[in-house]
Amino acid sequence: MIVSLVLLLWAGGALIGFLLAVLGAGGSILLMPLLISGAALSVREAVPLSLLVVTLMALGNLGPYLRRGQVAAKPALILGLPALAGSWIGGSFVKAGHLSEPVQLGVFTIAALLAAWLLTRPVSSHKPVVRHGGVLLGGQGILIGLLTGIAGVGGGFAIVPALVLLAGLPMQLASGTSLLLIALNSLVAMAALGSWPAAGLPLLFPLLIGGFMGALIGQRLAPKLSDRLLRRGFAALLMGSALLTAGEAWRRHSGLANHAAQQAEDTDQQEQPRAETQHEAKGYPGQDQ
Repeated sequence: MIVSLVLLLWAGGALIGFLLAVLGAGGSILLMPLLISGAALSVREAVPLSLLVVTLMALGNLGPYLRRGQVAAKPALILGLPALAGSWIGGSFVKAGHLSEPVQLGVFTIAALLAAWLLTRPVSSHKPVVRHGGVLLGGQGILIGLLTGIAGVGGGFAIVPALVLLAGLPMQLASGTSLLLIALNSLVAMAALGSWPAAGLPLLFPLLIGGFMGALIGQRLAPKLSDRLLRRGFAALLMGSALLTAGEAWRRHSGLANHAAQQAEDTDQQEQPRAETQHEAKGYPGQDQ
């Protein structure tokens, strides 16, 4: 069991590292289902671990892009600053206990489906497709940040299309900028949560080892791979991830509902003898006279 889990984490980490190296996205959107369904972590345990892993993997893949000068400062600020604020707000909501696990999983499922749709859209143009793209870019940054804080995803699947479609960046420049934003966004969300993923730390090392190997392969193969095929393949993975997470959300929601119903039934059973005793006492007021 332990060996199979380690192999699963290693393979998942390799795929995530590969996607981050090639697309600048795709880390936590696949990592969360792996931790929840594969490693059987609760959402509260999986979110901080996912954020930590994605931060480290994104920073590890950022180096080659920095050396090639493929990080755009201005779009990073326009998108990144609102995203950091959103990450802090989302993480604070989760820390305060305002969101249940099924709700967090539901948000994640919607995000995965949105990501799959965005990845199937054409993004070959290097010109912004809308006017006032900076305003929309900042607004999308807030939404991405909220998603990061609530669902534990770095948001690269939304950052890359936003940088291409709204800021007019080419894919390589958008991917490098996305890695920087993912790392910062995840780091702020983890700080807002205020919790260190102690329960999941034994899972960290196989994930990082796999991620490192996948990143090396991705960095070598990236120039030779068809971006269109990669995006379609990733979209298919996201659809599967969304279905898996939706099933897990439904299972946990049903479990909570059944638990609440059982508690209500137990309470009724406890109250019934007490009510009968009180009724008998009221029915015989002169019995001792």
